[in-house]
Amino acid sequence: MNDSKQRKTGAILSYVSIIVNTLIQLLYTPLLIRMLGQSEYGLYSLANSIIGYLTVLDLGFGNAIIVYTAKYRAKKDKESEQKLHGMFKIVFYVIGIIAVILGLILYLNVNLFFKQTMTDVELNKARIMMLILTFNLGITFSFSIYSSIISAYEKFTFQKIIAISSTIMKPLIMIPLLFLGMKSITMTLVITFANVFVVTSNYLFCKKKLKVNIKFNGFDKALFKTILGYSIWIFIGVIVDKVNWSVDNFILGSVSGTVAVSIYSLATTLNQLFINLSNAASSVLLPKMSKMIAKNASPDKITKEFVKIGRLQHLIIFLMVSGFIIIGKEFFQIWAGEGYEDSYYTGLLLIIPVCVPLIQNLGISIRQAMNKHRFSSIVRMCVAILNLIISIPLAKAYGAIGAAAGTCIGLTISTIIQNFYYHLAIKLDIIYFWKTIIKMSIPFIIPWVITITFKNFIVLDGILSLILYGGIFTATYCFTAYFLSMNEYEKNIIKKPIIKITKIIRRKK
Repeated sequence: MNDSKQRKTGAILSYVSIIVNTLIQLLYTPLLIRMLGQSEYGLYSLANSIIGYLTVLDLGFGNAIIVYTAKYRAKKDKESEQKLHGMFKIVFYVIGIIAVILGLILYLNVNLFFKQTMTDVELNKARIMMLILTFNLGITFSFSIYSSIISAYEKFTFQKIIAISSTIMKPLIMIPLLFLGMKSITMTLVITFANVFVVTSNYLFCKKKLKVNIKFNGFDKALFKTILGYSIWIFIGVIVDKVNWSVDNFILGSVSGTVAVSIYSLATTLNQLFINLSNAASSVLLPKMSKMIAKNASPDKITKEFVKIGRLQHLIIFLMVSGFIIIGKEFFQIWAGEGYEDSYYTGLLLIIPVCVPLIQNLGISIRQAMNKHRFSSIVRMCVAILNLIISIPLAKAYGAIGAAAGTCIGLTISTIIQNFYYHLAIKLDIIYFWKTIIKMSIPFIIPWVITITFKNFIVLDGILSLILYGGIFTATYCFTAYFLSMNEYEKNIIKKPIIKITKIIRRKK
């Protein structure tokens, strides 16, 4: 399969993965909440969040390997590629050891952070989970170079199939264990088992299929310095993401307790689904953008790619966000049950401000491929600090909703500045981008008006309200999108598979 087909298949499988993940989250999370209880679910989320901070030790090297490997492949420079892989295999081993050491330090100091808001039983469980997750993280870092190589070689089909398999594996193993009385510690073990499956699969694929035989041929200081200069700003961006999406859990755990963490975590579960929807297309395009820029593609050509992907992502993101605004409150009442009313408002504050960054997600790959992500990372770092300063007093006063409000303010400021940067520094035609997005969005007033009118005249509760209101909005949205918003390229994405399936059915007849 050539690179173009791999990208298309990878994007399709990404959406399949998201659909599978969404269905599992919708069915599995309510079961999890009810069987673990609100407090233990919050404890589990908190332990994952804390150890998740250590993923920043990647330092942006994973993305750097993808970009530089793609460039070397475009230039057919096999020697430089092998030198790069050999050096960073050792680097990632060292990072893995550092991650384990830091994880052990966190494990030994759980009391220091959470003694005021947790019981002794909760503290002991938190320690055990953090120890397991530390081991998990050490394995991930030690083998992470193989995942980057697979991405750089654009073998997305394999990568996505493994991701889907891992997603399905976790609940299949965990649900019987939950019914046997197992709790959060066992869940952490299952996650670790699934991760070992993924990293082992990546390693074997590189060795057997790609014939990648990584050998250390000396440490190239000049190359390492160049890549460090590139990756350090990605590293700062990763830290920013951790502050924006994970530090609120830490703050809430310190000032409000595990119940507030549970409410916030449920909102971030849905928020992560929206983020994954956006990443589905853009995540497979970093190698392509790196090759385009290595071959000096014009700003107009890059803008066209940016707009093309942005339009597709907007169609999906706007459907999901609009649906959440219209029926999200009823959804949380049914899905999570009593005690999670604030999760809807927390979710709104997290999801609405990420809509613009999500439809512009290809811009991240463009910045990285151009090595122009320094300014963006600095801006996001400053905004993340602002978010942290605002969120602490807001979390104390208003719990999960207050923490989310601080994140909302920071993300909005960052998005405005990023758009100016895209236009002035990256030379993307942002004015043309927004004209296109606004023009294609105007017809979507129709499904909004129709659904809200139905809600006002036909008042329902429970699952019937979700089915009716959600069904009306989705049907009218899809009809409006196809006939009033989509261009021919977007319509063909829908028509071509239908035509192929129709032809296959006719042949069989």
